[in-house]
Amino acid sequence: MNTPAPPLVVVFNVNAGHGRADEVRALLQAGCADAGRTLHLLEVRDPQQLGASARQAVAQAQAIGGVVVAAGGDGTINTVAQATLDSGCAFGVLPQGTFNYFSRTHGIPFDTQEALQVLLAGHCQPAQVGLVGERIFLVNASLGLYPQLLEEREEWKRQFGRSRLVAFGAGLATLMRGHRSLRLHVESDGQERELRTPTLFVGNNALQLQQLGLPEAAAVETGCLAAIALRPVGRLKMLGLLWHGAFGRLDQADALIHLATRRLTVRARRRLGVLGSQRIKVAIDGEVSWMRLPLTFSVAPQALHLLRPPTPAPELAPGPGAGE
Repeated sequence: MNTPAPPLVVVFNVNAGHGRADEVRALLQAGCADAGRTLHLLEVRDPQQLGASARQAVAQAQAIGGVVVAAGGDGTINTVAQATLDSGCAFGVLPQGTFNYFSRTHGIPFDTQEALQVLLAGHCQPAQVGLVGERIFLVNASLGLYPQLLEEREEWKRQFGRSRLVAFGAGLATLMRGHRSLRLHVESDGQERELRTPTLFVGNNALQLQQLGLPEAAAVETGCLAAIALRPVGRLKMLGLLWHGAFGRLDQADALIHLATRRLTVRARRRLGVLGSQRIKVAIDGEVSWMRLPLTFSVAPQALHLLRPPTPAPELAPGPGAGE
């Protein structure tokens, strides 16, 4: 007797995809009906309800032997993956974002119909997860200037729409206003050092690192995280780094400190010693929140059971007009 194919329990962020919610919903319903698969669609209109909907989806998938699916951008995918990681459920993605780094690095198509076929095929492979404290990150987590850039980019997007050009313009404007450096004490692999840096970036996505031209992309593919800190530089030097990053040439920048590690502990410091506790903004897969130092960045001991193509696909560019 054949075992029935597992139902799909989809957490659908209807605000993603630039008004394509009706189209995406119809594609999912028709595709699952044609394949004889049960579909449970949990639509989320209020971002504040995303976490609760993710937990509801996991509980439902556990009860019926289903697959948990995130339909949205990298932030949506992060929230649903957070709820799924320790559940024992398989995890799937229907990318609807601007950059879609997580789905692209695993060969999952941007086209909703093609991505649905990946879910229906049911091929499962482990996907590495990063942790900052108890929060997961699939793409990156960062302190300092990068969270500031993300916050101001979101404000620009609200005013001017979602596009890479808008994101670049927002970053340029933020850098022109100046920034303050963090004073950090970091420990990795038994070694400690003091850092003064405008931003600390910890990457868990080989594709994003490759596009920036950073050599740590290879380290992520072998089970590490890529920690990158920026040495204190002037405004013109910072603009030069933005230019290098836009063209994937950060490997040529001498203002960066690189580190591949499975575990990195970060504390605040003052002149008279290490300060054990301090609140700081942390950007996690594009979402900014407050967390308390010290922070530990690490590779999670367990992986996501990700539904993806069985062999790596060529890099796919995001579709025109896609939103997070």
